[in-house]
Amino acid sequence: MATIAKRKAKVVLGGHDGRITPRAGLHLVAKLDELLGITTAIDAGAPSIKKRRRGLLLGGLMVAAAETMLSGGDFMSDLDNQRKDAAGLSLRAVPGVPASTTFIAIAKRFDAQARAHVERANATLVKKAYALVPERRRVELARQRPTIDLDPTDTEVYGRNKRGSDYNYQGQRVYRPHPAVWAEAGWALAADFGSGRTDPRPQAAGLLKRALDALPEGLLRPIVRADSGFFDHKLADVALSSDCDYAIAVRRTDAVWRSERKIPDSAWRRAKRMDAEVAECDYSPTGWPSGARVICRRVKVYAADLSADPRSRRRRTIDPAQLSLLRAGDVAFAYAYSFIITNLDGDIIDIEAWFRLRARVEESIKDSKLGMAMRHMPSGYEPVNAMWMWVALLALNMSSWLQALSGHDEANGRAHGKRLRRELICIAARVTHHARRTEVHASWEDHLGAFGDTWRGLDALLAIGST
Repeated sequence: MATIAKRKAKVVLGGHDGRITPRAGLHLVAKLDELLGITTAIDAGAPSIKKRRRGLLLGGLMVAAAETMLSGGDFMSDLDNQRKDAAGLSLRAVPGVPASTTFIAIAKRFDAQARAHVERANATLVKKAYALVPERRRVELARQRPTIDLDPTDTEVYGRNKRGSDYNYQGQRVYRPHPAVWAEAGWALAADFGSGRTDPRPQAAGLLKRALDALPEGLLRPIVRADSGFFDHKLADVALSSDCDYAIAVRRTDAVWRSERKIPDSAWRRAKRMDAEVAECDYSPTGWPSGARVICRRVKVYAADLSADPRSRRRRTIDPAQLSLLRAGDVAFAYAYSFIITNLDGDIIDIEAWFRLRARVEESIKDSKLGMAMRHMPSGYEPVNAMWMWVALLALNMSSWLQALSGHDEANGRAHGKRLRRELICIAARVTHHARRTEVHASWEDHLGAFGDTWRGLDALLAIGST
C-alpha cells in the first residue's frame, strides 16, 4: 500500500531516488475505487462491448477516463498525455490507461444496453457511498426529504459531423444531456442523452423511476423538482403514483399571462432572501391532478437591464403587454415572472424559496461541464459522446464521494473541479518502491494539509472495511 513519506520531498528526477509525478492525488481516487468498488461494480454483468474479453472492460475504461477528467483532462487526447506519466501510472485506480484510439473504438459500441447497465451500477455505488458517509451526515440527509432535480442542459458543438446533435431554440447546435440529481447530496442518479430538439417530457417518467430506484432505502417521501422543459401532467401523475410530491416550473402561455393579470396587488408578498414578490394565482391547466396550485414570483426589470436580443431569456419572462410598454419607454420598469405548479402544502413563501434552491443543482451540473469535461462532446459519434457524458457524471460523483467520505468538504464546502485539483489531485510528489511497497513522498505542506488528511481518512475507512 502506498504511504506518504513523513520527510520533505527530495526533488530528484530518475535514478534510485524515484520519479516525480504531478498527479499524486490520483491515488486518493484509487483508494476510493477500492473502498466503493467502482470499477468492479461497472464491470460486473456488463454487456460485452469488446470482441475479446481481455484488457480493460467497461468499468476500467470509464474509470480511467474519469480519472483523466478529475486531473484536468478535457479531451480524449489527454488519455495519451497522461499515459506518459510513468511515475503516476502505478498510483491510479486504472494503471493501464487506454490510448485515445482504443477508447474511441470501444466507446462506439456504447449502446442503450451498456448505458442502462452503467446507470444501474451508478445506483449501486450511490447506495454504497451513502452507507459509508459519516453518521452525522447520513442522519442529516435522512431527516430531509430527498429532492430529485430534473434539469436538461445543452452542450454546444460545432460542425455538421456531430451525429445525433441538432439546433436548439437559440440556433446553437447542441447535444442535450438530461441528468437527474439528488439535490441534497449533489449526486447524479440517472441520465438520458438527447439532441438539441429532443423533448425531455416523453422520457421524464422513465428517468424519474430510475432515479427513484437509485435512492438509498429509509429516506423520507421524495419531491420531484423540474424546470419548464418537463412541464407535463404525466410527470406529475407518475410522481404521485410513485409516492412522490412534485414542483415543476410552468411554461408561460397566454392562459398563464391572463391568470397573472388577475392577481390583486394586495396578494403580493415579500419573497425570502430575494428582492421579489410572491403570490398564488388561479391558473388551472387541463389534465393536472386535483390539488395542484400555481405560485407566481415577480421581479422588477428596468429598461437598461433588458437585452436587445429577441432571443433573450429575460424577455420571455416579461408579460408581453408590459414588455411593449417598457420597450416604448412608457413605463420605468416591468416585472419578470416565474411560475411553479405543485401539490405541496405550506406557505407559498417557503415553497418558492425552496424551489429557488434549484440553483445549487445547476451549479453541480455546471461543475460536470466546467470542472469535468461535459462542456463539449469531442467525437462525431453519438455513442462515444453518450459515454463521455456518463464519464463526466461519474467523475462528478467520484469527486463528491471522495470529499464526503474523507470529510474534506466540511470546512470550506464541496470543492468544484479546479479547487479539487489544486487541493487534492494535482499534487507533485516523488514515487519510490521499497520492500515491495510503493511510497509517495509528498511535500511537508501537503502531508500535513488537505492531501494528507484525505489520504489518512480514506485509509481509516479501508481499515474498518478490512476488519
